[in-house]
Amino acid sequence: MAEARDPSADGTAPDGPPFDGVVYQVYPRSFRDTDGDGVGDLAGMRAGLDHLASLGVGAVWSSPFFRSPMADFGYDISDHRDVDPLFGALADVDGLIADAHARGLRVWLDWVANHTSDRHPWFTASRSSREDPHRDWYVWRDPAPDGGPPNNWIRHFAPEPAWTYDDATGQYYLHHFLPEQPDVNWDDPGLREAQLDVLRFWLDRGVDGFRADAIVLIGQDRTYPDDPPGTPPDGRGWFHWHPSTRGHLAAARRVLDERGAVMIGEAFLEDVDAVLAHVGDDALHLAFTFQLLLAPWDAAEWARRIAEVDAAFAARGLWPAWVLSNHDKPRLATRVGSRARARAALCVLLTLRGVPTLYQGDELALEDAEVPTEREVDPGGRDGCRAPMPWTSEPGCGWPDPAWLPLPPDAAALSVAAQEADPASALHLTRRLIALRSSHEVLVRGAQRVLGAADGIPDGVLGFVRELGDARMVTLAEMAGRTATVPAFADGAWVVRIGSDGAAAGEGGTFDGTLPADTAVVLERA
Repeated sequence: MAEARDPSADGTAPDGPPFDGVVYQVYPRSFRDTDGDGVGDLAGMRAGLDHLASLGVGAVWSSPFFRSPMADFGYDISDHRDVDPLFGALADVDGLIADAHARGLRVWLDWVANHTSDRHPWFTASRSSREDPHRDWYVWRDPAPDGGPPNNWIRHFAPEPAWTYDDATGQYYLHHFLPEQPDVNWDDPGLREAQLDVLRFWLDRGVDGFRADAIVLIGQDRTYPDDPPGTPPDGRGWFHWHPSTRGHLAAARRVLDERGAVMIGEAFLEDVDAVLAHVGDDALHLAFTFQLLLAPWDAAEWARRIAEVDAAFAARGLWPAWVLSNHDKPRLATRVGSRARARAALCVLLTLRGVPTLYQGDELALEDAEVPTEREVDPGGRDGCRAPMPWTSEPGCGWPDPAWLPLPPDAAALSVAAQEADPASALHLTRRLIALRSSHEVLVRGAQRVLGAADGIPDGVLGFVRELGDARMVTLAEMAGRTATVPAFADGAWVVRIGSDGAAAGEGGTFDGTLPADTAVVLERA
């Protein structure tokens, strides 16, 4: 095997990432229900903290639980400083933070900085009059000469204009998402300070950090030019990011640095340099890298994307934040085609250079729920990946019948209780992977190189090496659906630390070079 590059010129360890643990995303509506209304709540999050602590994650990021009309299920906020009664009250947040901290878990909240609900007092004032002091807190423009929208931008969720006409004041307002989610104007000093005060409010309550929703959109070209012909419909909106975003992020970063808090941003951009434009000492600490979430299940493509991302981030002394699932995209097991592949992907995710994020249920290898048409509720068609988390093996799996959405397939067999009792389960695999990462500094701070044919990696197998000083660890994943042989690592010098296909099956023994279809191994140099 060719040697990986040294961590630094003199062989010393590089600086670590701004957060060195694993992040776990909770979607509160679907995590755990304690009051029997079929919707998850903050008390349910508190009740699930022992589960998260047992996984070994370091931070829990919660999707919004703030007051909201729920047009976009909480991402349309009508009061940033209060809890929607559906989930509980402010006292429940305080209890959640205290309970999490007692277990060594950090708490991160969603910061929805690009838009509010159209029922937010800010917007109510803004649309009341062109002379209202809040008018410029949102993006208002005169109609085009033909009376239509100011430009040709298309919103998310439907092929419709990103502008809505307001009869009362005779102008259009911008919304990259639903008409009920008007975009705010970060170039207005009052709006910007109000949004920074939202951060301060939650930091004062003990929150440790934030995930910044749609953050690349807060800086915009205020001339609002038309999208060029051929702009992909799915890409419209995300392509509207602008260099002015960096200055707004710098203001947020100063607030965070005063409190020692961390922010990870949703920069849903495939171009790595565009993502990096939002990360650094005067911007986001971290930005999600969606390159693997958007990639087909193909070893060569994963290798190419991992190498590209790692090289770009490492060259700037930065760390990617890898994610394979979230509340907006099909679940990992559904997307890659099987639970076995999902288990192999977890081995990759949790050993890559960078900060990994798990979406609730990833540790159970859940698939998307099948949601009948009459039960569909999400404007973006994302109901399947938001199915309730199964906790018990009893009917309902810890949820009333009906819950707000149907349960995922095989919910009872894949529940936390069922997998707890099965040492070969995805749950125990996830725990072993996180424990391995936590106990091996090379997996947290080590350098990385993607392996190829010159290193003895056959077609259909993804391989990469992590190294720090004398420590070496290698991850191999079979992605072509056939048994592979990797003789380059069958010299008796490599010990199997993790195998994706069972409870410690073969773990602790030397690697014989055989990699069954749709499996992965993590090896350590003996």
